[in-house]
Amino acid sequence: MTAAATRTQTRGVLFIHSAPSALCPHVEWAAGGVLGHAPSMEWTPQPAHAGSYRTEYSWVGDPGTAAALTSALRGWHHLRFEVTEDPTAGTEGVRYAVTPSLGVFHAVTGLHGDLMIPEDRLKAAVMKASLGETTLELEVDRLLGKPWDDELETFRHAGEGVSVRWLHQVV
Repeated sequence: MTAAATRTQTRGVLFIHSAPSALCPHVEWAAGGVLGHAPSMEWTPQPAHAGSYRTEYSWVGDPGTAAALTSALRGWHHLRFEVTEDPTAGTEGVRYAVTPSLGVFHAVTGLHGDLMIPEDRLKAAVMKASLGETTLELEVDRLLGKPWDDELETFRHAGEGVSVRWLHQVV
């Protein structure tokens, strides 16, 4: 057996919430470079932002694919997106959210989709709050990605009812 044959695969979803029409083919090209094949993405108008489009693409790939997709797309202005990656027997799951105003949010997700906040990040949040630099509530909200969720929520709801290629169950 070759190393490639024994490699663990994972699944994930690339959610493009808002992209200008001129950027859509570039998103497909960049995603294809990461995935190793040209994805066939179905773009629909994004009612929450005139002149922009949205799509969802379910992918299968090596662990780390979500990070690679995020890296390939993160520098483009006017692009709002999320990437998820399911956990495997040897890796945690991940979630990335990106907006033009906030940049990149990254979180590790557990088996059931819960965000798992590392101990050192919690300690840093408590320290910042105890020094009066912020409140603990604001820091915990940032650790959980609330500012990104707040900004993306309108775009998520605008996509309700859009067909998804396939669904999968977290194992």
